[in-house]
Amino acid sequence: MKVIAISGSLRTGSSNLELLRTATALAPQGMHIELWEGAGALPHFNPDLDEGEPPQRVAEFRELLRSADGVIICSPEYAHGVPGSLKNALDWLVSDGTLAGKPVMIVTIAPTRGTFAHAQLAETLRTMSWNVIEEASLMLRKSEEARERLRASLEMLAISSASPRRDR
Repeated sequence: MKVIAISGSLRTGSSNLELLRTATALAPQGMHIELWEGAGALPHFNPDLDEGEPPQRVAEFRELLRSADGVIICSPEYAHGVPGSLKNALDWLVSDGTLAGKPVMIVTIAPTRGTFAHAQLAETLRTMSWNVIEEASLMLRKSEEARERLRASLEMLAISSASPRRDR
């Protein structure tokens, strides 16, 4: 089972990226988690650039997600919302209907657990018809020990990703 992990932070030493690296070590047997760190390299979203062939990095991003059985998005909270780079990446996926029904686990990390960013991200993904796995999603403080909660969430994502989808 292939899972793509997306960090909402572009910082090299971010707690989001660190949590995703931990997830790769805690993944259940049969689950391979691949970190995608290309959000900063995507062009600014512009529908005019999406007519015909999209920019190469966008096409590669879409294909990577299309090939996945599930997705983990781990995001900080900036000014009660998700970072612009993450929203930009998601905007490039709006017109790509092949991601409808894709199981996604949301993790937010912030001093306040990222409740605003979590809600905003869940709403955006549901609008795009992704399958947000609420019981697997987490809201964490930076200082929390999250390993056991993360391990349990990965098991739930594995179960959801293994379930047959209508578009498979």
